Amino acid sequence: MTPAEAFLWTHLKSRKLAGRRFNRQFSIENYIADFYCHQERLVIELDGQVHMNPTAQEKDRLRTARLKELGYTVVRFENYMVFEHLYFVLEEIEEHFSSIE
Repeated sequence: MTPAEAFLWTHLKSRKLAGRRFNRQFSIENYIADFYCHQERLVIELDGQVHMNPTAQEKDRLRTARLKELGYTVVRFENYMVFEHLYFVLEEIEEHFSSIE
């Protein structure tokens, strides 16, 4: 895991976020989701510098489109957001829950 993934994982693991269970490095077809919540069919992706070029952005766009075709919701954050705006990131994730417990 990247440092951002490890940091976010400490806030998602063990049902810490609204009682939802997340998996990390979850396989869906040919893709590996950074984090996945089965209950919500929610994929969380963290993007670092490697995602900041046109080729990677196009791959990410195609990946997101395919996951949406399969019925998943995909939420993306840049790594720095996890460190600098964690509360916002967690709140944004919770907004995609069907009902907050």
